[in-house]
Amino acid sequence: MSLRRALHFVFKVGDRAKTATFYRDVLGMKVLRHEEFEEGCKATCNGPYDGKWSKTMVGFGPEDEHFVAELTYNYGVGEYQLGNDFLGLTLQSSQAVSNARRLGWPLTEVGDHLYLTEAPGGYSFYLVDKEQPASDPVQKVCLGVSDLRRSTRYWTSLLGMKVMDEDEEKKTVLMGFTDAHCKLELRDVGAAVDHGTAFGRMAFSCPREQLPDLEALMKKESQKILTPLVSLDTPGKATVQVVILADPDGHEVCFVGDEAFRQLSTVDPRGNELLDQAMAEDKSEEWFAKHNKQKAAA
Repeated sequence: MSLRRALHFVFKVGDRAKTATFYRDVLGMKVLRHEEFEEGCKATCNGPYDGKWSKTMVGFGPEDEHFVAELTYNYGVGEYQLGNDFLGLTLQSSQAVSNARRLGWPLTEVGDHLYLTEAPGGYSFYLVDKEQPASDPVQKVCLGVSDLRRSTRYWTSLLGMKVMDEDEEKKTVLMGFTDAHCKLELRDVGAAVDHGTAFGRMAFSCPREQLPDLEALMKKESQKILTPLVSLDTPGKATVQVVILADPDGHEVCFVGDEAFRQLSTVDPRGNELLDQAMAEDKSEEWFAKHNKQKAAA
């Protein structure tokens, strides 16, 4: 399974301007590509919404070498309810810590060279105050689970990840497909997992030929398939094939064909400009303010 790799985590955002400030100016990530869509995604990439939305990929480098964040913005929604499903993304960058201090972005020291901060919307980010590595600074994504043993079995036996570390005291298991890519940490929260309305999705790539076998395995093992093998079109770009699963706690897990994804995810040098243009043209905040209303909360 070493041909599989972690790609990105999907965050629903209600305020693109504040979100852009956090990822670009605090974390120091780059806008890798930005896309606008007039109607909802048939693989529910933007959640259970049918209206206009946008996708912005941000990271420290190209998607074929770095784990990135996918920021999805639904034009009619300004706020999402957090659950206990997403517990944090950890990255190593003393520059990000320095940026946060300079910009007055709240930081809380939670360990040796470790700080907790929040992205707009309340998403937790852990910043390791050490020099940013030449490789990908993103180290791991932590998800809450209700039964650590059951979830570990799902992610290893069915999806092919390997356990890299276990901490019985903290009730965590760290796993990954390779040492070189972003890891997944599962933490037992001792309760049912609540996904709220902000629920995200973690995406992985694998060779296209593995997708039908993966889908067949899930059917054989009576596991949940949210979206059977489907082709997704992006105007002017490659068509990718995906299968979307749900783990025992309902975490959404997307597997995408690697060959087409590498074409689709090529860095767009206009990404930053397209995001700024879309934010400038989005007059929804002004409209709601003018009519003394608030944007809908999901």
